[in-house]
Amino acid sequence: MIRGLYTAATGMNSMQHQIDVTSNNIANVNTTGFKQDRAEFQDLMYETLNYTAKQTSQTTINPTGIDVGLGVRLTGIQKNFTEGDLKLTSNPLDLAIEGKGFFQITLPSGETAFTRNGAFKLNAEGSIVNGNGYPLSPEIVVPDNVTNVSIAKDGTVSATDPQTGTSVQLGQITIADFINPAGLIPLGESLFMQSDASGDVLEGNPTTDQFGNVRQGMIESSNVKLVNEMVDLITAQRAYEANSKAITTADSMLDIVNRLKN
Repeated sequence: MIRGLYTAATGMNSMQHQIDVTSNNIANVNTTGFKQDRAEFQDLMYETLNYTAKQTSQTTINPTGIDVGLGVRLTGIQKNFTEGDLKLTSNPLDLAIEGKGFFQITLPSGETAFTRNGAFKLNAEGSIVNGNGYPLSPEIVVPDNVTNVSIAKDGTVSATDPQTGTSVQLGQITIADFINPAGLIPLGESLFMQSDASGDVLEGNPTTDQFGNVRQGMIESSNVKLVNEMVDLITAQRAYEANSKAITTADSMLDIVNRLKN
């Protein structure tokens, strides 16, 4: 009886994590470049009351055992890095990666972070930076005496010199990829950090090898599907209620046992 209380408690705890993950997905449904989280669970160890294939006679064995599960636990929260829909903004510094890859961002600490959020801007020095003012890596500076900044699909950044009317190349955007993007460490602010699980950084120019291409004047929307998240939320809520009902039932049965002497 007591085992049932603790088993149901693990179910309630796991469903609370599921609701937390789903709530975060729903909260970021309109966050540029956000990638959906998915909670993953596994059953806990089993208490074996009778071993499978145990000898029942000299010539027969038990076809099944008696194994009582002890509940469930959260094993991981995995990022789904499928591409979100591209949204047209017509802002020349809004960039989206169509295909695989991440923009590289230099943090104030000097470390490199990675993002799919391409809503870039110019700072006071003319450097292309993200919404927090962290510069794109490699750094690209747009002089104040040029016009018509153009970013090609291969990441080439150019602009027009108004005095001569010629095109001036300002730099080259490179993007990065990983063998296991799900192994990246989320930092918040739409940024990720490399880890041992993600593998080494694979850097290259857009449109080459396995890398996607850069689309100017567009941003990548969140890949969260609101309808699916609402279904997951309802499912988790019902499972939470069912586990709480199991605790109530076990408590009622214990109360009956305690009152037997009366």
